[in-house]
Amino acid sequence: MEKNYILTEQVAEKKMRRMAYEILENNSGVRELILAGVRESGSVIARNIRRLLEEIAGPGLAIELITITLDKREPKEVTLSRNPEIDDKVVIVVDDVANSGKTLLYAMKPFLESHPRKIEALVLVERSHKAFPVQPDYTGLSLATTLQEHIYVEVEGERVKGAWLE
Repeated sequence: MEKNYILTEQVAEKKMRRMAYEILENNSGVRELILAGVRESGSVIARNIRRLLEEIAGPGLAIELITITLDKREPKEVTLSRNPEIDDKVVIVVDDVANSGKTLLYAMKPFLESHPRKIEALVLVERSHKAFPVQPDYTGLSLATTLQEHIYVEVEGERVKGAWLE
């Protein structure tokens, strides 16, 4: 079966670069960011965003990377790879695809126990089926799909290979 790619590796890289510039524009003057990637694909995207931010911003911006682990179908328990100092820092939750907003909402839960300056959300692909009041601040691609269709982000090692629709 041939995959119906909606993002190639090259286009995904361009989208992530654009989002990195947007992060810097929206957080002018911020010296520390926390990128929190939702385990698996979200973590790979977060590492790519970190690489791009470091390339663009240089050494003046400290970027901490953590991983969020949760069951996307039943997100009762949300764990962080470590518990960094959150107070007065910008936290950006990163995931591959936003569908209903449920994963992003639950992924933000551990950060609400501290006092971040703000919490933002970044997704590579956003679908238009919101059931929860979460709107990504940074979106690579917005796509209207049917409820029966699924979007998969393909990663290989540290590379985002693309995204496809099934």
